Amino acid sequence: MMTPHGSSTGPEQAGYEFRLLGPLEMLVDGHPRPLGRAPARALLACLLLEPNQVVPMDRLIDTLWEHDPPASARTMIQGYVSRLRRLFADSAPDGPEIITRSPGYLLRVDSDRIDVHRARALINHAHELEPAERSRVLAEALALWRGPVLADIAHSRLYRMVAPSLEELRLLALEERVAADLELGRHHQLVLELSTLVDRHPLRERLTGQLMLASYRAGHRAEAQARYHALRHRLSTELGIDPGPELRELYEQLLRDDPALRFPQPRPEPVAKRPIPAELPPVPAGFVGRHRELAALDRMLAERERGSSLLAVVTGTAGVGKSALAVTWAHRVEQHFPDGQLYASLRGFDPEREPLTPGEVLTSMLKTLGVAADAIPVELDDRTALYRSLLAKRRVLVLLDDARDSDQVRPLLPGSSESLVLVTSRRRLDGLVVRSGARVLPLETLPTEAAIELLDRAGVPGKSASEPAAAAELAQLCGGLPLALRIAAARLAANPARCVSDLVDELTDEQNRLHALDIDDADTSVRRAFDISYRNLHAVHADTFRRLGLVPGHTFTAHAVAALCDTDPPSAQRRLRALALAHLVTEPEPGRFGMHDLLRVYARNLVAASGADRDSDALRRLLHHYLATADHARRFLRPAQDDLDFSGLTSVHRPRIADRAQALEWFDAEWPNLVAAVRVANAEGMHDLAWQLARLQFNYLMVRCPWEDWIRIYTDGLDSARTVDSPAGQVLMTAGLGVAYSRSGQLDEALAHYDESYRVAVLTGDPARLAMTQINMGSVLFRLKRYEEAKERCQDALRVYRSLGDRYFVAGALNNLALVEQVNGELEEALAHLREAEALYRDADDLDTLAMVLNNCGEVSIELGRIDDGERFHHEALDAALKCGSAMRQASAYLGLGDAARSRGDLEVARTRWETALAIYEAEGSPLVTGVRDRLRDLTERVGRRGV
Repeated sequence: MMTPHGSSTGPEQAGYEFRLLGPLEMLVDGHPRPLGRAPARALLACLLLEPNQVVPMDRLIDTLWEHDPPASARTMIQGYVSRLRRLFADSAPDGPEIITRSPGYLLRVDSDRIDVHRARALINHAHELEPAERSRVLAEALALWRGPVLADIAHSRLYRMVAPSLEELRLLALEERVAADLELGRHHQLVLELSTLVDRHPLRERLTGQLMLASYRAGHRAEAQARYHALRHRLSTELGIDPGPELRELYEQLLRDDPALRFPQPRPEPVAKRPIPAELPPVPAGFVGRHRELAALDRMLAERERGSSLLAVVTGTAGVGKSALAVTWAHRVEQHFPDGQLYASLRGFDPEREPLTPGEVLTSMLKTLGVAADAIPVELDDRTALYRSLLAKRRVLVLLDDARDSDQVRPLLPGSSESLVLVTSRRRLDGLVVRSGARVLPLETLPTEAAIELLDRAGVPGKSASEPAAAAELAQLCGGLPLALRIAAARLAANPARCVSDLVDELTDEQNRLHALDIDDADTSVRRAFDISYRNLHAVHADTFRRLGLVPGHTFTAHAVAALCDTDPPSAQRRLRALALAHLVTEPEPGRFGMHDLLRVYARNLVAASGADRDSDALRRLLHHYLATADHARRFLRPAQDDLDFSGLTSVHRPRIADRAQALEWFDAEWPNLVAAVRVANAEGMHDLAWQLARLQFNYLMVRCPWEDWIRIYTDGLDSARTVDSPAGQVLMTAGLGVAYSRSGQLDEALAHYDESYRVAVLTGDPARLAMTQINMGSVLFRLKRYEEAKERCQDALRVYRSLGDRYFVAGALNNLALVEQVNGELEEALAHLREAEALYRDADDLDTLAMVLNNCGEVSIELGRIDDGERFHHEALDAALKCGSAMRQASAYLGLGDAARSRGDLEVARTRWETALAIYEAEGSPLVTGVRDRLRDLTERVGRRGV
């Protein structure tokens, strides 16, 4: 039953389909769609090989360019992703979706529509089937190979990485299909096919053995022995080894005409009648959502039929709905287990009673299975052995609810592959994964839509529809936690006249939220569910969890927790892993942890209840961690132009940051926490730390420009600087606010803050600070078209900085002065000053500001008619912006390159570059979008007039 490489398995699938087992293709309703050039195809292949999984950006870059990626690799990948997204949207609107998810991209797709995953599923499915069906399924899988894997990108690193393993998978499937055909007695048909395969793959011993067996059964005994001698000679000559033991044993069986080589005849087995248990609890009322989790369990059930993993663990935090999911799914699939369903509540986290021992559970289950009480063995091992014997060859679903640990579960696992075990636990039970091959299904909270549906089903039907905004906010305040949602619904049901918004107002108060989610039933309470998990922690882990209530942001790392708990990062990491096992913290990405919103409220309530002074010390240590690390990281982005230096905080364990890319990565990941830390420091009266922490973000703010956060933290920083009467802090905070308002286009507000900064600097008598405020005033006066005032401020600042020998600020003054000269038509003077500033910024290694000056050089050069020079400056600016990660400078460079193209008359290139600049400005929320849109509109009108 030979399957040729190019054969088909039937009609094309409706909708979309991806093919990697041959040239890479995307089909929509059977028709291929263009996928672009080789790099874009390789990127798509990377995502297809790991569907529904995050593929890190660094791995994508390494796969596409190996060890020599271009400086713009990330931008290029973003472009490829953008084009693929457009292709998917146009071709299959309800189909695949590329999602940006740190640290890379995730392709959300039905893996059954990818041929390589469909092939693997078919091969796995075939393992436990009867020979005829196994042969058919494997032939169907083999037909998916259309030729050499990824043949159209054969020169890529990806091809070298995956092609050999996929070819090995094909050969293994082929060998399994041949084995099934041999069991079916198809040896005559196989001799010719196997002869060709062995000639193609002369060193594959299993193929040679299969050809020997087929030849022997077909009556060609001499040919069978000759094949063995040919392989032995080749192995000896080429590799210096002998055939393996299995092939040698087969050869010896051939020599003695072993009867076992003849075609085996299957024998039917008698079926005995046994008691059929049906112990599942009732289906919980109001169950909603969980489509992804139910589908995952369905897939596991299908794989049980293929002889794969037979043990699943549903894990999650208290109140997330583990038992409801497990019981609901068990009822849905009970018909697949004709020999019954066993159930046990293991009481792993019961507040009133001790957890059940494995012996107690086995006693109950053995009785259910028909064993008399006096026949149940005394020893645990004997009970386990009897339990497994009774379940051998039986299809039974075993649901073990609320397990405490792996040791409680392990003796309750059947020994047969026919049964399936589903376990629920607040802990992850990694021991079952390592020793028993369990599959873990982490249960997350409900999305807003499903949460609102649960509120309706468990409360007053239709109430959410009458107050949709309040219902959505209530779902958010409950954090999507089913237990909290059910309690909120019960409170609404108890008083139907009550508005949803009234309950929202009650829950909005964080101090009162958990109390509002209590009801009269003491066992049904969010706080009580959390209390049980908290009390079961080791004392060190409990103290760590409580202190996490001090974390201002929503995520934290081992280094932050080390500072919080006054320990080292490895110890903090171990504590966080223990809390993750208990589902009290999550790890959304490697090394970064978080908490459910209600658990965070619970931890903060624990902090408030303790009232310990040591908590204030812990918060100050955490802020010192942020200060020391931010100070270290900012120096890789651009020079630190202030007197702040936290390198002396030797007690802080900083994460490793050794270059600009790592510094940006740290700031990007920690940014929400840094914003929250400044706000908390201000609110808690730690004003000396608040304004300094705000200042340490300036270099990052200049690169990423998150306007709202910038204004928020600098406003808090200014409040703190005024509270402690710090002139330095007031100058830096008002100056920083001026920069933020200026760069976001709010020039009057910028001027007001610059003016305040100038007035405070005058009082300090510090000439350097005074000159800095002069430069700032000059820049905003220039944008307000008050050119003479701007020029005067810039010249004053330049004189001061030259006298002080401060080359960095000399460069800033030169750049601002050049802008005024450009407007006044003094283009040669402006370019000379810009070139001087360029050299100074290169010496300072300030790539962000260097990119700005190079863009200014390009603009002036184009205005002078030196188009080639202008284009070169803008290209250099783009390179510098890509290296430092500044999106705004990249946009300015593309804008200038478009201007150069327009000056040469290349209007299509100009349009492409301006559209790139516009996309970046729009993404960054920049007011400069207006100017770019004007250019594009004028260009369209110009092209239209040409057409007329």
